[in-house]
Amino acid sequence: QVQLEESGGGSVQPGESLQLSCTASGRFFSIHVMSWYRQRPGHQRELVASVRSGMDPIYEGSVRGRFIILRDNARNTVDLQMNSLEPEDTAVYYCNAEVDLRAVWGKGIVVTVSS
Repeated sequence: QVQLEESGGGSVQPGESLQLSCTASGRFFSIHVMSWYRQRPGHQRELVASVRSGMDPIYEGSVRGRFIILRDNARNTVDLQMNSLEPEDTAVYYCNAEVDLRAVWGKGIVVTVSS
């Protein structure tokens, strides 16, 4: 069974940076897509950034230019470098991966941006 484990969340002030990490473990053949989603208070879960094997990453509009998604295929990890954080980035962030054509979710990690 495949598991995704997130780490790196926490509380920061506006303008600061934070990096989230996600590691896939277990038995599988391949991971086609690795992504980060978030669910902000009072909102539905939304895609933040995603990277498919061999393709350029895509970003949600409000994070483009501030967030960077970094995938390491050798280590089965995906990081989300979040810069210039804003209070509106406060959310539970979820790692997601398409593993052997099945969607797998992490448990989520809290990011709070507040002064």
